[in-house]
Amino acid sequence: MSDATEREVPEPEAASADAWEKACAEDLAAEKARRRAQYGPPAGSAGEELRKLVDAVSEKLSGLQAPLLGAVAQGAVEQTVKQVVQQAKAAVEPVIERNPDVFDHLAAAGSELLAAYRSAVEGQEGRWTRGSDAARGPGPRDEGPGPGEHIDLD
Repeated sequence: MSDATEREVPEPEAASADAWEKACAEDLAAEKARRRAQYGPPAGSAGEELRKLVDAVSEKLSGLQAPLLGAVAQGAVEQTVKQVVQQAKAAVEPVIERNPDVFDHLAAAGSELLAAYRSAVEGQEGRWTRGSDAARGPGPRDEGPGPGEHIDLD
């Protein structure tokens, strides 16, 4: 580039851009703090949430007491539960470590499938619960598909 085509940003514009960037960052931090206060801390990634679930289930299982079992049987059950929980953690942890994004994608796909299912069901329910049409005149209500009938999801 030649000196004639190069354009330097004058100092006032650079300072203005820095001030704008700083103000935006402050606004974003304030909004995040407000949302944290209102809704609590944001959920972690799907992998982190899976870890929390495994930990919570393992704590719950280890705390269960079987009142009808004797002390010896209770000890055997507790040992078996601990082994199962350790095996589950050993199986889950490497998968989470190697593929943390996979769980985020699976969670997003599950949300999309749920939204599609809800849409299909709501449409079908609307057809079932809709009263008689004015063109048909008063008549029997459509009670939905009978046994063996196919529900059209299109």
